[in-house]
Amino acid sequence: MPEFIDAHGVTIVYDVTEPRSAPRGVVHILHGVGEHAGRYGALTTALVDAGFVVYADDHRGHGRTGMRQHGDAERLGRLGTGGHRATVSAVWQLIERIRAQHPDLPFILLGHSWGSFLAQIIVNDHPQAVDALVLSGSALRWPGSLNSGDLNAPWKGPEATGVEWLSSDPAVGAEFLADPLTTTTPLARLFGLRDSLRIIGRPRRNLPKDIPTLIMVGREDTVGGPRSNHRLADAYRTRSGFTDVTTLVYPGARHEIFNEAQQAEVRADLLAWLDARFPARD
Repeated sequence: MPEFIDAHGVTIVYDVTEPRSAPRGVVHILHGVGEHAGRYGALTTALVDAGFVVYADDHRGHGRTGMRQHGDAERLGRLGTGGHRATVSAVWQLIERIRAQHPDLPFILLGHSWGSFLAQIIVNDHPQAVDALVLSGSALRWPGSLNSGDLNAPWKGPEATGVEWLSSDPAVGAEFLADPLTTTTPLARLFGLRDSLRIIGRPRRNLPKDIPTLIMVGREDTVGGPRSNHRLADAYRTRSGFTDVTTLVYPGARHEIFNEAQQAEVRADLLAWLDARFPARD
């Protein structure tokens, strides 16, 4: 369980999983709010089996990092000193480490939900470091395109657990609620107003690198949904100048497409997209 210390003295815990054969690329998975890297086991296995080195960190305040930071599961999700800016900086610090350790391999940044927002910010700030971008459960980070209300509203009822919005598979919600390293506290309460507003932004204009981008979203995702993600794709084309932008929408799927009933299809689509851009090495 490797780790490093960020600029504010917070120990960031992360995982590295390597393929048995010579790798063809590196994928860095960025998780969402209230969860941790350990929830991406099936995705990690699929990527490693396909020949990619996979890095996945527990962001500031989250998972194992959060427990080291706060020592109290009740405080999981709170970013601590430096807030959201320090969280972005810590992610970038790890990316610099990854690039230094694998200078000759393509680097793919894969972000889910809040992790996809972190990925968008990193691409705006450091486009030259990223060779491909994959966003799931994402949205255009702009008022009117990002749901700041009750994400579980469509599934409200006397039997609702509050996490139906995550996946159509009830077992996913049950496992999330039983996980000692997750929290259901809403983002606004965890981050506060100032850091919540730091999420707002758009793809930067005229980025100096044309980054292949894959955007994957469930049709029933209440964070952004297809409409917001199509707007995001359009922004990458028209503002950033990207020429290779693919959007995939999954009918019946909710927010966590990698934990959905059709997750095998989602992983296969991701691997096919990566194969077309980063072929396996002989």
